[in-house]
Amino acid sequence: QVQLVESGGGLVQPGGSLRLSCAASGSIFRINATGWYRQVPGSQRELVATITSGGRANYADSAKGRFTISRDNARNMVYLQMNSLKPEDTAVYYCNADTLWPGKVVSYWGLGTQVTVSS
Repeated sequence: QVQLVESGGGLVQPGGSLRLSCAASGSIFRINATGWYRQVPGSQRELVATITSGGRANYADSAKGRFTISRDNARNMVYLQMNSLKPEDTAVYYCNADTLWPGKVVSYWGLGTQVTVSS
């Protein structure tokens, strides 16, 4: 199994910045891609950004140009730098890891961290 723990959320004013962190533990060697997703009450969880073990990043249109995903394989950490935050970025942000097992892919989730963008 893989355990994921997010941190770094909080209250920030529009235009501000936050950096989310995700600490991974457990069967780290099985992690392929990691990513950040977000969810607001009453809506489906949506992709924010993903990054492969090789460092290739993918972003939702809403995140392009403002957010940067990165990973530190040596420290088993994944980060999401969020700049120019908008009220519509308010959500619970979840860390995700897709792991490779014989014959299957298993996805793990953290418990989430709240991000609130408000003046």
